[in-house]
Amino acid sequence: MKKTTQLLIIILVSSLNLFAQPSTSQIASAPGAFARMGFGARGMAMGNAMTSVTHGQISSYYNPALVVFQEGNNAQIGYTFLSLDRKLNFINVGRNFKFYKKNEEGINTDEIHSLAGVSLGIINSGVSEIDGRDGSGLKTKTYSTSENQFFLAFGLKPSNRFSFGLSAKLYYYSLFEKMSSTSLGFDVGFTYKILDELYIGGMLGDLNSKHRWDSTPIYGEQGKSNTENDFPLIKRIGFSYLLPQDFGIVAVDFESTNFGTNILKFGGEINLLEFLKLRAGIDRINLSNSDMIPKSSFGFQLNHRLMNLDFNINYAFVLEPYAPSDEHIISLGVIF
Repeated sequence: MKKTTQLLIIILVSSLNLFAQPSTSQIASAPGAFARMGFGARGMAMGNAMTSVTHGQISSYYNPALVVFQEGNNAQIGYTFLSLDRKLNFINVGRNFKFYKKNEEGINTDEIHSLAGVSLGIINSGVSEIDGRDGSGLKTKTYSTSENQFFLAFGLKPSNRFSFGLSAKLYYYSLFEKMSSTSLGFDVGFTYKILDELYIGGMLGDLNSKHRWDSTPIYGEQGKSNTENDFPLIKRIGFSYLLPQDFGIVAVDFESTNFGTNILKFGGEINLLEFLKLRAGIDRINLSNSDMIPKSSFGFQLNHRLMNLDFNINYAFVLEPYAPSDEHIISLGVIF
């Protein structure tokens, strides 16, 4: 009884704290919700409308085909300030590879034939300070959960207009003592340059992603050794437009899932000064559920060059309608 009560409390509290949404939205409580919140301060400030954004700080989180557009060797790390004892952290490292055309003598020219890119990183989430109680309601000890995604993405740009990519994602969820889940999922995506200023991108996300649970170490013969909870299958398409005179970027995404959601996302970025970018966006405009409140956001980026390295500091503020306080995201990036 003691272990059963503790487990039920862990599941209930972590679900409410981490994914607090109205009951009319099934996807809010679906597995892997932490991996659908966004990645880093840039993407979250722009409403996560990043599927086709090929300029600036890139993340394969939004589309594995984007890794070919990375600027040299790069790294970024991010931390999110959340209420209800939640955490959300990011780490990403990547680089691109350039292949040059050869002349008649077989010597490389200055003309690029194709591009390739690779990216790897971690998304870490969880809830801490969860009270454990026994059957009498007395406190036993404090628990925490940890949910993680480890990803590795590859991309190739065989022509000046088209790129495609694949991302493998390993999920590991430590829910309770002797109870965890490990699974492997995939993303596939593409980008296409319609015009010099206009791009389209598409992605299928979380193919085969799921939680697999084995509760027999806790419940013995009364437990289940093979319980599976599938992640929502994400289908997303987006357009981005480069504003004249390098003034900035505007983007829009449409995302649908097999959990009955059809969501619009909008984002924009303005190059206000050489060292300063301003951003704003709106996420989660659910065309299938008017009760879901959209998430508005804004942020900025500061650039600085030091010791032949290009550093950028990013901040995003995201309104979180169903939590006691809003989200603050800070990311640090470097190009080397």
